Amino acid sequence: MKKVWIISVAATLLLVGIILQVTQSNMLSAGDFVFNYFAAGDFAIGVFSAGKFSIGVFSAGIFSIGVFSISIFNVALYSLGFFVLAYKKKLPKFVQDDSEG
Repeated sequence: MKKVWIISVAATLLLVGIILQVTQSNMLSAGDFVFNYFAAGDFAIGVFSAGKFSIGVFSAGIFSIGVFSISIFNVALYSLGFFVLAYKKKLPKFVQDDSEG
């Protein structure tokens, strides 16, 4: 698989976040306006963020901005959603139909 780096980056960031959470604490937050490593709320900014309006490397929400994004309205490099502004338009092989070239 040529795109294994995506999964490795996600796993590395997750491990770094868990280590930071254990050692430094206060890296995880939830609320209306949050800004931390792991953030969840109406307006969330962080590496891993989820909320109505989320900005982060890995983000999920109604309006989402990030490198990897899952939402209805996206601005991302790699994204899933109804309205997508994404740099990569070609789907990975495991998503494509086998009949496609």
